[in-house]
Amino acid sequence: MTVQELTKDAINLLKQLIETQSFSSEEDQTASRIETWFKRYDIDYNRTQNNVWATNCYFDKNKPTLLLNSHHDTVRPNSAYTKDPFKAIEENGKLYGLGSNDAGGALVSLMATFTYFYGVKDLKYNLVLVASAEEESSGPNGLNSMLSIIPNIDVAIVGEPTQMHLAVAEKGLVVFDAVVKGTPSHAAHPNEDNVIYKSIEVLEWFRDFKFERVSESLGEVKMTVSQIHAGKQHNAVPADLDLVIDVRVNDAYTNTEISEIIQSKAPCHSITPRSLRLNSSSIPMDHELVQAGVAMGRSTYGSPTLSDQAALSCPSLKMGPGDSTRSHSADEFIYLKEIEEGIQIYVEMLKRVIV
Repeated sequence: MTVQELTKDAINLLKQLIETQSFSSEEDQTASRIETWFKRYDIDYNRTQNNVWATNCYFDKNKPTLLLNSHHDTVRPNSAYTKDPFKAIEENGKLYGLGSNDAGGALVSLMATFTYFYGVKDLKYNLVLVASAEEESSGPNGLNSMLSIIPNIDVAIVGEPTQMHLAVAEKGLVVFDAVVKGTPSHAAHPNEDNVIYKSIEVLEWFRDFKFERVSESLGEVKMTVSQIHAGKQHNAVPADLDLVIDVRVNDAYTNTEISEIIQSKAPCHSITPRSLRLNSSSIPMDHELVQAGVAMGRSTYGSPTLSDQAALSCPSLKMGPGDSTRSHSADEFIYLKEIEEGIQIYVEMLKRVIV
């Protein structure tokens, strides 16, 4: 198959995926759609829950292994859509539909790339493709659940919309639940320990606190209070106030270090991390994948958004067609030209590394 033929089939598959509901943990039908691709190209594949995966035809356990990964689950469409999110609509070179940009375009492009190299002998790397589930929800049955099942991975390309530039680092994530306590009272009576007023200085602390270590590729750790809740009645001052804090962690800290710092310094009654497993990720700038992309004129940057890279302990690169700013937006779309160029760039970049 030529790159052009694979590209045509990849776009047709993307249209089918758009028109098949695949909310996180509900991806069984899109997993079945993806299976038909492997059957069409006579590729031996496996399905583990809603994750569909395959290795190249001439897999050699003595060679290093490169993972190609993207996800086929989506968020739920928001209320601002003006087009049917479950209908693949072509207009003016754009393909509209839920999941078209995040991350259907990257997924089908990586599937086409894997298929291009599937039967090639004497590759320098093995290839493993995983079309994964539950990325949007960081669920338990996504890529993280596959790492003990697929062959050991040495390096990875994670497909997300990056305009085919190289995200050589990605921030990790820790979400904290915090409690501020005060004295409950009737609203008509004096109260010097009103928890809502007390929260002002707590919110200022989260706004103003700076972590010392700044990453060259990812910048500062970013801490944001994203939710606040207190009280049930207009005439009653509550006893406590709940906060949710979103912390995007650079590669100068581990999530455990961030948690220890915040728990020791934050002026809250209690603050607890929900999970410490979504760590930052990166790949050395001198890695041959990065060097191949740079030689092709692709730029490098550090990404503030989370992906399945967080599940990986090996060096990983985030790269794919589309634009991250369109993700989770109303009337999501990807340019068809982006998919065409994406497959060409993936194939050319891998030729420089694995052939």
